[in-house]
Amino acid sequence: MQPKIRPNLWFDTEAEEAAAFYTSVFKNSRIVNVAHYTEGSPRPAGTVMTVEFELDGQRFVGINGGPQFTFDEAVSFEIDCEGQEEVDYYWTRLSDGGEEGQCGWLKDRYGLSWQVVPTGMEELFNDPDPTRAERAMRAMLGMGKIDVAALRSAADGVAAS
Repeated sequence: MQPKIRPNLWFDTEAEEAAAFYTSVFKNSRIVNVAHYTEGSPRPAGTVMTVEFELDGQRFVGINGGPQFTFDEAVSFEIDCEGQEEVDYYWTRLSDGGEEGQCGWLKDRYGLSWQVVPTGMEELFNDPDPTRAERAMRAMLGMGKIDVAALRSAADGVAAS
């Protein structure tokens, strides 16, 4: 039997709100369970303690643990997108209220880091022609949201228009 790895995300008080947001962004997603603090808990009885949710088959748990810990870029979630339309969709939805970064990275409104990348991007960086790979890498380093066509054009040595 394979072990199940379930990422746990620590929030101050926003676990249920964040789960609702994430399940609205990703297709085939749902909130599975909401558990509440009881009497004698470190937080007021009846407030949300944990939210178990599923994003396209991957289970997560959000815990309202308090302000002691916050997210940083040491952990991020990568979204492998089929093309520019998917890149645009996830970039727009997840960066709304958050912060756009470099090279396809962003932070959502809760501070969680995401990498929104097109399928096949790594093939450009691993191209057997080192000059082509270098041009693609240089182009990506200058981008916020990844522009698939511009990345491929750069790899091919075609100037951006």
